[in-house]
Amino acid sequence: MDISVVIPLYNEDESLPELFSWIKRVMEENKFTYEVIFVNDGSTDRSWDVINELHNQNPNTVHGIKFRRNYGKSPALYCGFDRAKGDVVITMDADLQDSPDEITELYRMITQDGYDLVSGYKQKRYDPLSKTIPTKLFNATARKVSGIHNLHDFNCGLKAYRNEVIKHIEVYGEMHRYIPYLAKSAGFSKIGEKTVHHQARKFGKSKFMGLNRFVNGYLDLLSLWFLDSFGLKPMHVFGFIGTLMFIVGLLSVIVVGATKLYYLNNGYVHPLVTDSPYFYLALTMMILGTQLFVAGFLGELISRNAPERNNYQIETEL
Repeated sequence: MDISVVIPLYNEDESLPELFSWIKRVMEENKFTYEVIFVNDGSTDRSWDVINELHNQNPNTVHGIKFRRNYGKSPALYCGFDRAKGDVVITMDADLQDSPDEITELYRMITQDGYDLVSGYKQKRYDPLSKTIPTKLFNATARKVSGIHNLHDFNCGLKAYRNEVIKHIEVYGEMHRYIPYLAKSAGFSKIGEKTVHHQARKFGKSKFMGLNRFVNGYLDLLSLWFLDSFGLKPMHVFGFIGTLMFIVGLLSVIVVGATKLYYLNNGYVHPLVTDSPYFYLALTMMILGTQLFVAGFLGELISRNAPERNNYQIETEL
């Protein structure tokens, strides 16, 4: 099979018939063998009824997955990826803002240009400023942290992947924003970008959650960076910081004690060591340093016993 199109959706019943007709036309014009996998993420409208109708009309090409409740885009993509059989997997949103006409060129970039992943770039957007400005800030940070400097829009729903890529990454939580970063961490480094056409929303309203999503995006990025850098060696970060804090605290206690002894030996009146705030600050640093070191040690024990500790991505074997 040439192409699998994975479409996560939530309350998009009005746009689904037009979206599928558009995809079908593009596929038939280019003589692609294909499947379309709709993942209904707990919709409360008629989305699942529409998917059923499309499946009955096109039983060999339309497939559907229905969640009992709304889990989010990442779980929807995870389940769609698990069932995708095409050599190239295309993801797009169901709101008609992504153009299926882009599929042909995305497919060519994967199969002929040799890209592992191609991400869409909506250079001209029809979204409100409350969405576009946070998106620009978010993408600038993601480029810096991930080291993928050629991508301008990490969160674009329109992407293309080699099948091997989606079978070797795990999309969880809200990590769908960082699929290029996940792919790079798994060893798929040939990541490209294509400028795509962005259309104004035709039906319904945006599911964008504003500031909450913006803040969560940064926290997810920080988590991914930490796991990618120190996931298999937590002692390197916790142990280092803990040791540093303990040494600084210990030296501070020595200085406070030495100062007390100096004053006593020279007959000067000096307050009790326990009356000095520096003593308690030093003691706190020593305790925190010890706790961080123990946290690193426990992290190493957990990492050593993790079932995936020796799960390495092997590209080929003779």
